[in-house]
Amino acid sequence: MNKLNPIRAVSSLMALCLSTFLFTSGAHAQALPDAIAKSKVIKVAVNSIYPPMEYKDPESGDLVGFDIDLGNAIAKELGVKLDWQESAFEQLLPSLATGRVDMILSGMSDVPGRRDTADFLDYLNSGAQFYILASRANEIKQATDLCGKSVGTSRSTSFPADTAAWSAKNCQAAGKGAITVSGTEDTSAARMQLKQGRIMAGVQGSETLPYAMKLEPNTYKPIGEPFATSPEGIAFAKSNPKLRDAVLGALNKLIANGTYAAIVAKWNLQSSAVKQVTLNALAAR
Repeated sequence: MNKLNPIRAVSSLMALCLSTFLFTSGAHAQALPDAIAKSKVIKVAVNSIYPPMEYKDPESGDLVGFDIDLGNAIAKELGVKLDWQESAFEQLLPSLATGRVDMILSGMSDVPGRRDTADFLDYLNSGAQFYILASRANEIKQATDLCGKSVGTSRSTSFPADTAAWSAKNCQAAGKGAITVSGTEDTSAARMQLKQGRIMAGVQGSETLPYAMKLEPNTYKPIGEPFATSPEGIAFAKSNPKLRDAVLGALNKLIANGTYAAIVAKWNLQSSAVKQVTLNALAAR
């Protein structure tokens, strides 16, 4: 048996390590689309009025929230920076379709109608939750007490349709009056209408209602459990699977190394966390 020269062995090992590093680094770079690999920037659309997912810090004016922290962790994993581009919610998908942004990370529900032009990596669960003013708890004790009443919710979400479907099954089918669904500009507008007495209850995402309740203690009271669930996803143009798959790989690493769990805990979203990121999960159910 020939003995390997110690110096030559060390040199060979160093060469092997270097080639392995270059290969994995190259593979990492190739995982991103060429333009992003070159610029080291991903343009991300966000609608910054959805705390605790994304909102402006009232003191600093900086973008903060669960999605912001998660996005920055993804960027670090991919070796890039994020260019957050604020947009009205209804302009998020058009900005993706026209190529003004590379992806959307803004608490967007993964629902079938949105998958015509986009793919979604589902990273959080959301549920439609009835809530009322705490001062009216004696009037509304269970969800069916809302039959025949007016309920407000953001028109840009799936909640109006979810509420109407729940009403058909639990109110009309039982011979009770239908819930009148009032579409509002956003969730804060629904809460304002609730305070003004224009609606009896609101519907908000189960991941955001606790934050609103924290900001206004003893003001709101959830009624029952979330009655419709859907995943929230990061949206990508269907023409950009390379970026989608790169972000999927980064998310899986963040789940495996505990970073995802730490961000979830920071924003008190443990009940909405996922164990595994999936692609267009709602369609696969």
